[in-house]
Amino acid sequence: MLNTLGIHHISAMVNDAQRNIDFYAGVLGLRLIKKTINFDRPEVYHLYFGNETGEPGTAITFFPWAKQLKGRIGTGQVGVTSYSIPKGSSLFWEQRLKKFHIEYTITNRFDETYLRFDDPDGLHLELVEREEGPFNPWSFGEIHSENAIKGFNGAVLYSAQPHKTADVLENVLGLDCIGQKQEFLRFKSKAHIGNTIDIHLKPSVRGLMGAGTVHHIAWRAKDEQEHQRWRALLLEKGFYPTEILDRNYFKALYFHEGGGILFEIATDSPGFTIDEPVDDLGRKLMLPSWLEPKREELEEVLPDVKVRILEGDE
Repeated sequence: MLNTLGIHHISAMVNDAQRNIDFYAGVLGLRLIKKTINFDRPEVYHLYFGNETGEPGTAITFFPWAKQLKGRIGTGQVGVTSYSIPKGSSLFWEQRLKKFHIEYTITNRFDETYLRFDDPDGLHLELVEREEGPFNPWSFGEIHSENAIKGFNGAVLYSAQPHKTADVLENVLGLDCIGQKQEFLRFKSKAHIGNTIDIHLKPSVRGLMGAGTVHHIAWRAKDEQEHQRWRALLLEKGFYPTEILDRNYFKALYFHEGGGILFEIATDSPGFTIDEPVDDLGRKLMLPSWLEPKREELEEVLPDVKVRILEGDE
């Protein structure tokens, strides 16, 4: 049986590109590892944030488009994106959120404490301390390795059919079912990051796609050979996966699981250093070869954005 190692990336939709960068790089200290465009709508950025090199299990990506209507978080979506932070760093993050006037709550799930807050577009985020997973060497402002976000802890799925989503996680993707506590059913993979998936069993409102919602969650495939095997398995199981698409930094295929959530399976390779060195990640607009002739035209349309240390940060 095939087993995914867990989350490859999570992609969401937001309105303002600079505000998005200020929050995920400026406040959370993630590295902008790739500034490219939405291959299907090249007039819209596709921004990637992660650890120092954007390893699988650390990358969150955004399609920022000012004209996009506001969405609603609900069933058929990833409801909460969960990040892993080093043990003993919760107080640092509480103080940091207060510094930038970000409201937060403390919640508990599976006997763990989560720091819950929203980004400027309304996406639900949380931080939880974890021993597992390597430290993130990337530093930004006052954030250093001892308190930097390591990568994803996992995600909370809001499913319209929780039993169908659970079946896909366990019997298609190969995650282990850990058990149920209160209104959550937990699954885990064998990776050190991006390995914990909770299904929220309590019914919710129907999700509406738009700004402030997650577009899809992507699962890891080791390489292109395994990726082909994943597609064959999905067809065998009665799903309707897309053709395999070249996203430049990984190969991708998409399918909707029975609870309405859009799943992707993405290859670990070739990664984000295929077109620029590690030291230069995220600095320049990177375009696929077929759009390079339109660089000047696209740079005129796309808003001017930059990573900047926010006022009051050091």
